[in-house]
Amino acid sequence: MATFQFDFVGPERTLYSGAVEAVQLPGTEGEMTVLPGHAPVITTLRVGVIVVTEGQGNGKRIYVRGGFADIGPTSCTVLAERAAPIEELTPESIDRDIEAAELARDATEDQQKRQELNAQIVQLQETKVLLKL
Repeated sequence: MATFQFDFVGPERTLYSGAVEAVQLPGTEGEMTVLPGHAPVITTLRVGVIVVTEGQGNGKRIYVRGGFADIGPTSCTVLAERAAPIEELTPESIDRDIEAAELARDATEDQQKRQELNAQIVQLQETKVLLKL
């Protein structure tokens, strides 16, 4: 199967760089799958899991908490606000993220920001359940 270059950059390190067959992204407008030859697009990401398919039955899952994806026909680059390989996540780390979002929500009077943070809290709780943490 055809491949394309995928680079995933977190705030502290590069979490992935290599040729892949597909990448599933948690876009703010909904889940999307990137394949070779994808039309150029830039999208924002919500809290969720990025699924990288390297080959038949072989891949990786990476937790992402916000960021951007720059997609083109031969490459996809993700710049994440926060990220970690699934293996490094713990219930406590997700709970800390939820608590930080709740504190930020409670500290703002901007209604739009409060709605965004409420959505982020729900997404974090859903991710915790999805990953069975």
